[in-house]
Amino acid sequence: MHGFMAGQHAFGRLILAAVLASGIAACKKVENSASSVTAESLANADTASGEWLTHGGTYDEQRFAKLEQITAENVGDLGLAWSAEFDTNRGQEATPIVADGVLYTTTAWSKVFAFDAKTGEQLWSYDPEVPGETAFKGCCDIVNRGVAVYDGKVFFGAFDGRLIALDAGSGEEVWSTVTVDQSKPYTITGAPRVVKGKVLIGNGGAEYGVRGYVSAYDADSGDLAWRFYTVPPGPGAKADGAASDDVIEKMRATWAGDWSEFGGGGTVWDAIVYDQEYDQVLIGVGNGSPWNHKIRSQGKGDNLFVSSVVALDAETGKYKWHYQGTPGETWDFTQTQPIILADLEIEGAQRKVMMQAPKNGFFYVIDRKDGKLISARNFVPTTWATSVDLATGRPVEAPNARFENGPFLALPSALGAHNWHPMAYSPKTNLVYLPAQEVPFAYTDDKAFKPREGGWNIGMDYLANGVPEDPAQFRALRAMLKGQLIAWDPVAQKEIWRVQYDGPWNGGVLATAGNLVFQGNAKGEFAAFSADKGEKLWSFDAGTGIIAAPISYTIDGEQYVAVMAGYGGAYPLSSAFVDNPRPMPNGRLLVFKLGGKAPYKIEPIENAPFNIVEQEFAPATVQAGMALYETNCGVCHSGGAIGSGVLPDLRRSGYLSDAEAWKAVVIDGSLKDNGMVGFAKFLSAQDAEAIRAFVASKAKLGAEQEKADGN
Repeated sequence: MHGFMAGQHAFGRLILAAVLASGIAACKKVENSASSVTAESLANADTASGEWLTHGGTYDEQRFAKLEQITAENVGDLGLAWSAEFDTNRGQEATPIVADGVLYTTTAWSKVFAFDAKTGEQLWSYDPEVPGETAFKGCCDIVNRGVAVYDGKVFFGAFDGRLIALDAGSGEEVWSTVTVDQSKPYTITGAPRVVKGKVLIGNGGAEYGVRGYVSAYDADSGDLAWRFYTVPPGPGAKADGAASDDVIEKMRATWAGDWSEFGGGGTVWDAIVYDQEYDQVLIGVGNGSPWNHKIRSQGKGDNLFVSSVVALDAETGKYKWHYQGTPGETWDFTQTQPIILADLEIEGAQRKVMMQAPKNGFFYVIDRKDGKLISARNFVPTTWATSVDLATGRPVEAPNARFENGPFLALPSALGAHNWHPMAYSPKTNLVYLPAQEVPFAYTDDKAFKPREGGWNIGMDYLANGVPEDPAQFRALRAMLKGQLIAWDPVAQKEIWRVQYDGPWNGGVLATAGNLVFQGNAKGEFAAFSADKGEKLWSFDAGTGIIAAPISYTIDGEQYVAVMAGYGGAYPLSSAFVDNPRPMPNGRLLVFKLGGKAPYKIEPIENAPFNIVEQEFAPATVQAGMALYETNCGVCHSGGAIGSGVLPDLRRSGYLSDAEAWKAVVIDGSLKDNGMVGFAKFLSAQDAEAIRAFVASKAKLGAEQEKADGN
């Protein structure tokens, strides 16, 4: 139930929406803002200039700031320079952009903000007014990873599939174009890239049954320049009239059955990197739809270009080469994760490479000229494959990895050994700093699978990953989940040092020339480590989880470090981090400098009491409700109905004790404007009542545990 009863946390969003009814609040006209950002300046972007002009700092996306004012020796003097609070507690994943003294960022619900990068004064904001009910189409929160700037304009993708250009000085809309079929469950969460006067953007929605592609639009007009589909049209279907037409038959030869029923997946929802040396765009392609290869393609074929990196000609979008890390993908092993470009000395020769650590747990070094695999090594334990065969480039799969003979407990899992959280590379240490995690998942066929138009269609049995009711078992399960910041040598393919966390979800990374690595984590700590040894040198308590990647820039001779703070996204929605987390506060933008002394305080939000329903429910009803909850609601409201703190904890909801009010929300969609659509398409009123029975049973259990713990 995506966004069910999100009202209490959407309250601030609704207030701001009322204030900004026109869609834009222009606070201050900024003359010539971002006008200096040209094709030439993007091509020659250098973080030594003190600006952060592109998503990864430069086209190489190394996320390395060549700034040395803040160092391992003085980082202990770092303090808050300024901060800004946003109007939503949903996940904050954006990488800010800094150009001409202005910091641009996005928040959840695809809102855009411009700040004076030195003082923190808000210059303008823009709300694309994404319909709340669109939240249902997103697998992993209504997040946004940032903007691109070019030629006096700010570009961003709205969650509902629009690509919008704003005037960088005023925040006024210049143009807007719909990039997807909005009748289908497409979304946009990724940041656009500007390449040679074109704005590149992808989309998401593979869990719901869409066909992925990447598009390039003219930055001046918003007209479509080219499009490349990553999955072929169905058997016998006509060509698309797109750049991908040349390789339709190459793709089709790797599929079986009629994959078009579910779209095929392969969405390009994050990595889009411009490789200047070869004038090509490298895109990371996502999982198949459904996940289960047996359903998607009769268990046959590699399914190009699912779970691949594909190189496209930057001018035309035409295919150049590809590398597929997970042929015949069946575990939600996307290869959309961040891509870093670098020159590495390998066996005495300089190689122009791309580096990627996708969900499947292997770190890849690939030659950018032709896509040839140079090396691959697992950076976390991998039970699904023992190694990668360098001769063929294919993984050596473990017995029963495809769960042909019953369930298979896999490491990594659908949450990934590394997900979207940006990694960084330092040319000074020659190390990649990688946020990694170990989260197991039991894969087994959904024997009762039936297609659901517009709903999750993954073909897996969710109940195999149920949350135990016993508190001791729950905590033991949580203890198995690990996260780490790993310093990885990409040439030797080995770990140099690690920072170990007691939970799985940690944030994106920034490396600097001051021998520093900055990273936040789910518990709200923003920390600096020495880049050479991994020693923690400084930390700041943000009061809310940090999953986004930091940046660094300079204004008037002072170096700043900025990061978006706000917990959310796939794991935070679907799984509780602790037993009973408090509701998350609104997100923040935090900006630090040496000697910064800005005040900062976040008051913890207390949980409402468990709503104890006196009505008695038959055990069979509760059991049926559990199955319905886990397959319909748990992906957003957390497994076992144990709220994660991002969306409301349903065990504490006021609606729980009123059957009619519950039905009005679950079936009729009375809260659709807040993100909770009605489920009449998927559930009956009897189903909704069974879910209420299950949640009510969990509320009673939660209250009993709370009393036993003395709380």
